[in-house]
Amino acid sequence: MKKFTMMRATLCIWILSAVVCVGRGHHHEGHDQDTTLDSSADSVSLVTSANKEFAYRMYKKLAAHAESQGKNIFFSPASLSIALAALSVGARGETHRQLFSGLGFNSSLLTQTVVDQSFRTLLQRANKTSQDISEGTAVFVDNHFKPQPEFLDVLKQSYFADGFEVDFTKSTDSADTINKYVEEKTNGKIDKLVESLDPSTVMYLVSYIYYKGKWATPFDPKLTKKGMFTVDESTKVPIQMMNMERQFDTYYDQAINTSVLHLPFSNSYSMLLLLPDDMATLENDICPSHVTKWLKGKVSRTYDVYIPKFSIKTSYSLKDILIEMGMTDMFSKRADLSGISEERELHVSEVVHKAALDVDEAGATVAAATGIEFKFLSWTIYPVLKFNRPFMVLITEHTTENILFMGKIINPNI
Repeated sequence: MKKFTMMRATLCIWILSAVVCVGRGHHHEGHDQDTTLDSSADSVSLVTSANKEFAYRMYKKLAAHAESQGKNIFFSPASLSIALAALSVGARGETHRQLFSGLGFNSSLLTQTVVDQSFRTLLQRANKTSQDISEGTAVFVDNHFKPQPEFLDVLKQSYFADGFEVDFTKSTDSADTINKYVEEKTNGKIDKLVESLDPSTVMYLVSYIYYKGKWATPFDPKLTKKGMFTVDESTKVPIQMMNMERQFDTYYDQAINTSVLHLPFSNSYSMLLLLPDDMATLENDICPSHVTKWLKGKVSRTYDVYIPKFSIKTSYSLKDILIEMGMTDMFSKRADLSGISEERELHVSEVVHKAALDVDEAGATVAAATGIEFKFLSWTIYPVLKFNRPFMVLITEHTTENILFMGKIINPNI
């Protein structure tokens, strides 16, 4: 394996990969990457807003998809946006239009150059803001495949890409190389991103984000006790429940009958735990304006809080979902990825996503998920907030309200 670009060392937990393989297609249309808007606060704001809208659309697709029925949902919309934006650097014509539309970059002001500059700003800001978070990309290229230098340069400069040359005809060795790289970057959390590789693969693009948050006020391990989590009307599972009694910020959204608990980390990020009266209503209605309302309207009050201590992993093939979201051509003979290479006709064969979540008394590695149930005990003045049934979770940044992670926990034991 030969490394041809360098990037800062990073831990990561969320992985998305897009594998660009040999295919048939036609590549005729040009691609205007001239910028009409500098990478200013306005352009970054437009990209951030689009990313937030994309997060909820992706969540709703995952929640509705058959393979997610009855299972935990956990993913990083932030890293998914980064990966698809990086892929759009090499897309042209209708393929590029579909990627931009799917990502929500519909404004005439958001050219490819502006998007690239905005992601560079967002990545720099995130990586400099806290030692607890790190984001970037990596690209593995077959040693007989010659990508456009401009494509690699944009990935390196705007998406902090780490680049390697590999021999994909040696499919086992190249898969091991990618898996070893990913395992190192995820500190062992994701140890086998690639199950198998087709020898015709010519490029493998990985986007990652790592987040380890420490609670602003840690839970006392001595107070962690056994409890029960209600999965559904007929199923209960044993869990370890962390406990703390202090002032918490909460909000009850009457419009969607959802209780919200705000748990700050020791940096600029927070966890929002959501417990709806009806999960389907929350999933159908939730949008970026809800987070703004919850954060601005939260009220501080003393509660006796119980939160599950758990670890879960999720794995997705996102090809079908991305097609449903209008990004069809990149997976077909119509794919126009001539911005990556003119040497051969390319298409995206698969988009794979794996994630891991650990929640304990000290904090949350990558992200955490729970919901809130309010119960008043007759012998105490403090209401009880117990996360002992299916809940949603958001990990957000205070200033931008950008969503790093999003999910739903149906069963913390699987």
